[in-house]
Amino acid sequence: MLGLATFVCLAVISAATATPSANGVNHGFNWERTKYMYAFGDSYTFVQGTRGLANFSFIGDAFHFSFSPHELLTDAIIPKNTSSDGSNWTEFLTGCFAGRPSDCSPHQLWNFAFAGADVDKALLPLHHNFTVDLVDEVKQWVQYASDVVPHPPAETLVAWWIGINDTGDTLNNKTITDFQAFWELEMQSLFGAVQNAYDHNLRGTYLFFNVPPMERSPDHLGTAIAPTYKQHILDYNAALAAHTAAFAKTHRDVTVLSFDAHTWFNQILDSAEAHGFTNITGFCECDDPGFFWFNTGHPTEHVHRLLAGAVEAQLQAASQ
Repeated sequence: MLGLATFVCLAVISAATATPSANGVNHGFNWERTKYMYAFGDSYTFVQGTRGLANFSFIGDAFHFSFSPHELLTDAIIPKNTSSDGSNWTEFLTGCFAGRPSDCSPHQLWNFAFAGADVDKALLPLHHNFTVDLVDEVKQWVQYASDVVPHPPAETLVAWWIGINDTGDTLNNKTITDFQAFWELEMQSLFGAVQNAYDHNLRGTYLFFNVPPMERSPDHLGTAIAPTYKQHILDYNAALAAHTAAFAKTHRDVTVLSFDAHTWFNQILDSAEAHGFTNITGFCECDDPGFFWFNTGHPTEHVHRLLAGAVEAQLQAASQ
């Protein structure tokens, strides 16, 4: 069962957050009663909105950072306009594929991910001058969305998936001399953003994803730098796991879950034919379901569909 190994330290983390504390009451998690899903991250997570920057966001960009309540509530998801050129995992998971998120049922998808995002522009250069990094994705939500869209803890899931660009953007960065220290700085920024969301009452259940084995993507497979990329990812993921566990221990009113995307991607790639894939080394910007990779760094819609299924199976297993 591929899904059974995908949550990192699920039992430990859930146990750490299952009791009430001075911070508030832990409502427990139940996927069936979850009405609102919020998502922060990069191109693996973003969905296109009618008020977003084309091919980059659901709403806004660095030059159009603010938006009114009306603009947010009337923003609509454009179908099959993601990094896979089809639907992505957030859409498959929620069933919210098109239109205004508030019209989706039973799960509304409020997606603030921005394609090309790193954790923090203070640590790594922006991909474009219009890019919104994850720290600012949360600031954008805090300033312009936190009082507009509901987020009752018992009905809210918040997904955090970042680090794919960070681990890649550091490969040729000569200014970083101590990578262990650098990943700690990344975690401080990442969990500073998480804390910002928490402080503005975006609570309920947090779901953290780690970084897939991007050294197996067509852009890096078999290259001289692939082993370095692999190590960056392993070190980033280790730091993420440690900080996720620490966050869970100090925020007992939040249910904290972790999806091991790294293990899941490796498992699918290692048993590709069983999942309908006939090509895992090349890519095809087409709708051929036999390809794992849509382009040099992004998986196909079929991968996102399978990923959403694995995530949902574990959400169901974690439900109380």
